[in-house]
Formats: sequence, C-alpha cells, structure tokens
Amino acid sequence: MVRLNKYMAECGIGARRKCDEMISQGRVAVNGVVQKQLGLKIDESADSVHVDGQLLRPLQRHEYIILNKPKGFVTTVADEKSRKTVLDLVPMRVRLFPVGRLDIGTTGLLLLTNDGELAYQLTHPRFRVQKVYDVRLDTDLSTYHKRQLESGVELEEGKTGRCKIEFLDYGDRRRVRVTLHQGWNRQVRRMFEKVGYEVRGLRRIGLASLNLRGLKIGAWRRLLPSEIARLRSLAGAGN
Repeated sequence: MVRLNKYMAECGIGARRKCDEMISQGRVAVNGVVQKQLGLKIDESADSVHVDGQLLRPLQRHEYIILNKPKGFVTTVADEKSRKTVLDLVPMRVRLFPVGRLDIGTTGLLLLTNDGELAYQLTHPRFRVQKVYDVRLDTDLSTYHKRQLESGVELEEGKTGRCKIEFLDYGDRRRVRVTLHQGWNRQVRRMFEKVGYEVRGLRRIGLASLNLRGLKIGAWRRLLPSEIARLRSLAGAGN
C-alpha cells in the first residue's frame, strides 16, 4: 500500500504537495470514484488512478533538466494568461514540471523534472535545501539591515530563518549574495522590502549542489548521473 499523493508523484504528476492540491480539487479518481481524502492509501498493483480522466501509469524513466531561466517566462506548466512558460524553452515530449518557482522577473537556475519524489525532497522546508541568489538593490545595504536580515525578519508566513548575506564587491554595497534554506513565495524580494530596499535584479545561481557554470541564459541541459546522485544525497531522497 502507498499513499495516493506519493503514487501520483511517482507517475510524474508533480511534487506531493501539488498532488494533494489536485486531490482536494476533486480531480483524482480511484477505481472510478473521486477521492478528496488526503492521506488515502491505495494498492498500486491493483487500483486504477485517473487524474482529469487520464489513467496514470508509473514512469519508465525520469528526466532531470537544469535551465538558466531568462526574464519574461513564468514558472508554471501552463499559464491562464497565455504567457510564455519555462517549458517553452525545453522542447521535450515527456511531461516535466518545475521544482519550485522563480517569478517572471527573476532569472537563473531552475530544475525541471518528472520525478515527483525528488521534487518533494527539494522543496519541503524540513529538508533545508540550500538556495543561493545574487541580488542587486536600489541603494547600499547597511550593516545594520544586513544583520537584521541574517537574523530573520517577520513576513506573512512568520519569521524567516537565518540566512547568509555576502557583499559581492565591498566597493559596491548594492550587490549582495544571499544563501537561505527556505523557499517562500517571492521571499528574497519581500525580505529586502521589509527593511526598506527594492530589489532591482534577482538571479538564482545555486540550488543544493547545482550551479549555472557553463550554462548561458535561456540554455538547458540534462543532469549527469553523478549530479543526480549528489542531488538525491543532499535532498535526503535516499532516506
């Protein structure tokens, strides 16, 4: 027996939290009966699961794509406003979904996959996966505000966790590098807004063990087997 959301993730539908959303929305049927119960367990060898009327089947192969996202693309599978999505940059026949989100004005490292379990490990807060951003501010960052941000500031979701902020060039205090382990919506922008700064440029350069080395803006490539193994190890996917 396996939890329904875990089975859906293994079939490449999305991370487990996304699968839970689909279950709550009444889009999932087990043996022909719509199920909205979170935590439901199924027999993956005997039960049939349909999402939006489509029968799910376990994937034969997982794909892992690293993309250097440019501005102007939304980080979704589809967009109700018909805007360009990051999947338009990766012409593959298999269904992929982004791991986490970068807003339309943010550039940099984005992982695309059909491995729902790994996506869950990389995005769930309890695994504390490291994310690194280069930030350009509208004015010099003061030492006081730097320490305040590193200790945590209050946002809608609560107090942000401790983070690390470094100056990229001590002659230019508008350019900083932020390393954190949370992934709240627009978190970096909102953190700086909280203490009176506007983010003029935001680029993610690191996620867990991944970086953008050698990957031009708008370009993508498949991860190497060694990179996937390292990612699984850091994310706790092997536990």
